[in-house]
Amino acid sequence: MTNDRLDRMTRRAFAGSALAASVALAGGAKAAEAMLRPTVPGDLGPFYPIERPADEDADLTWIKGHAKRAAGNVIEVSGRILDRRGNPVQGAIVEVWQANAAGRYAHANDIAKAPLDPDFQGYAQIRTGAGGDWRIITIKPAAYDSPIGRRTPHIHFDVRGKSQRLVTQMYFSDDGASNATDTLYKGLGDGAATAVAKLDNAAKYRWDVVLMDA
Repeated sequence: MTNDRLDRMTRRAFAGSALAASVALAGGAKAAEAMLRPTVPGDLGPFYPIERPADEDADLTWIKGHAKRAAGNVIEVSGRILDRRGNPVQGAIVEVWQANAAGRYAHANDIAKAPLDPDFQGYAQIRTGAGGDWRIITIKPAAYDSPIGRRTPHIHFDVRGKSQRLVTQMYFSDDGASNATDTLYKGLGDGAATAVAKLDNAAKYRWDVVLMDA
């Protein structure tokens, strides 16, 4: 074989390997783009319920043994727990807690003057299904004043998957003006989109939580 022919073959082989490498890189980039953006983390805040209520099921508006439903607008919030690849996380533990319709937590550290609601559960602990799905029935929480300014309506979440725990807060898409003045919400920056629940209708919201890993 002549040196010229060998050189041409070498150049073709190099070009082929370079093309393969570029295709692989492009595929990797597309795979990276396909990854879901993880939900932004937060902290437990001052009102995480150390003392759990006796009733902690998915319906926060009714307490077993009570004759009355909690005061306020009843809403349904549902979604899925996913990993970055979009895979559902089955069996994840989901804790939620929130203020009532008057903007008061059932917590000893909440010294707000808004009234407590003895018929509002205020906390739930549930597990996700096979599709990573979860659902709660609750009351739309009210905004309230705090040492860091007025807090927009939100629900606290503590999600524990197989290998990751995420503490975060969910905000409401129909509270845009109030969200925009909330110090913690504004601090989310571009990540705010991953913290806002979508309003499906007047009483139903959907919100998916994305963990870094299952």
